[in-house]
Amino acid sequence: MTRLGILHPGEMGISIAASALHGLPAVYWCSEGRSSATRQRAEKYGLTEISSLQDFCLHCDIIVAVCPPHSAKEQSIAVINAGFRGIYVDANAIAPATVREIAASMQHKGISFVDGGIIGLPAWQPASTWLYLSGTDAEQVAECFSSGPLETEVLGEEIGQASALKLCYAAWNKGKTALLTTILAAADSQGVKAALEKQWDMQEPGFSEATAKRICTVARKAWRFGGEMEEIEGMLAAENAPSAFFAGAAQVYSRQSDYKDVPDPPDLTTLLQAVRQARDS
Repeated sequence: MTRLGILHPGEMGISIAASALHGLPAVYWCSEGRSSATRQRAEKYGLTEISSLQDFCLHCDIIVAVCPPHSAKEQSIAVINAGFRGIYVDANAIAPATVREIAASMQHKGISFVDGGIIGLPAWQPASTWLYLSGTDAEQVAECFSSGPLETEVLGEEIGQASALKLCYAAWNKGKTALLTTILAAADSQGVKAALEKQWDMQEPGFSEATAKRICTVARKAWRFGGEMEEIEGMLAAENAPSAFFAGAAQVYSRQSDYKDVPDPPDLTTLLQAVRQARDS
């Protein structure tokens, strides 16, 4: 029986692990260095604890990594150093060049690598979240989720395909939110926000309310999205495509970092003020 482990069960990761539990008798998590909030999620959904990363890597056949983009390389190095020799699924929002670099270092150590890209909200309902996979062992990974609500699709054997799809989707989905946030911040500063929203709603009824709700809801996770925008910028630059917009989008999200995991979304006026305020890098 496949022994699957998750690094780490955050809001998205715990839903991925819970989806796998529909078909597997156990899913494992590593408690070393993790927060009490992570422990609460893992215990709530019945994950099996392994206390050290080394024991975790020696026990699991498949490891799925779901962490912020800036942690992807560090996480992969830790897994290599812990002696893992199974299938490693990098399901982080990183550029194809980054994922190929990680894959090469892992394959050099005898680790099978599968590229993963998650699109959608946490996977609690069918047809709401997709895990795209690419790599020679992608089908074996997909089988682990065949009984749960997480949708999976194998794109092929080429490492980088799943990550490219994830970033292209994020460029549209999260990029447009960053753009609308910037536009509203400017309109608010210039005293024309109400007039702009009226014009939007004349052309698309309900647009301004839906936009404000999305912008405020996203603020809780904006601290993660800056890294995604930087990865998109790098992907586009590597293709000699215009990429500067996504450097700006990264700034939009980084200026909302104070809202990390707040229990309630901020009000729109306060958020727009934060976006206009320069922050030290």
